[in-house]
Amino acid sequence: MINLRSILTAAAFVTAFSTSAAAAPLALFPFQEPQYQRPQATAYAPVEVEPEATAELPSRFKRQVVSYATHEAPGTIVIDTPNTFLYLVLGNGRALRYGIGVGREGFTWAGTKTVEKKAQWPDWHPPQEMLERQPYLPRFMAGGPGNPLGARAMYLSGSVYRIHGTNAPQTIGQRVSSGCIRLTNEDVSDLYERVTVGAKVVVLPMNGPRVSTRGGFSAN
Repeated sequence: MINLRSILTAAAFVTAFSTSAAAAPLALFPFQEPQYQRPQATAYAPVEVEPEATAELPSRFKRQVVSYATHEAPGTIVIDTPNTFLYLVLGNGRALRYGIGVGREGFTWAGTKTVEKKAQWPDWHPPQEMLERQPYLPRFMAGGPGNPLGARAMYLSGSVYRIHGTNAPQTIGQRVSSGCIRLTNEDVSDLYERVTVGAKVVVLPMNGPRVSTRGGFSAN
């Protein structure tokens, strides 16, 4: 016969087991998946470089071989400032023509120079004349995609002027610089491979034969 003491002992065991199970639900349900937590963004995540701006050039400014009558020798660069074209003389009445950007009003010039140096992804050192006009400009900028000189530069003898690339192709055909001649990065890279150090560069005047000696070049 079951006595009262046995019944009380069994009831106490059941109560203890129930209390223990309720206190540890994860141990009794190992198949329960933990909730997903979105990873936190880090402050040192790499910054994506802004791609170069692109613009479709009008057909007249696209690189092309054209008829060009001149007494200049093959390999000579002729810069037609009024019409914003650069011609690389090929000979036999032909030239390779590029669209360019030229100096804005008051910053055009004319004369004969030579290519004294060439550089790929050149560093930029604004000349003193430009810093006086635009004191907020950096004193130095390392070469690269964000540099205003673009992918290539050809330095013109005895001056601060350059034939260089630009990251703003929409300015081709415009008068926006402080005297330098700019091409798209694609075109200046093409010209760079065709031109040798010592090549003659003829810059035609904007209005008549007067030659400007104003220095500087654009940061735009």
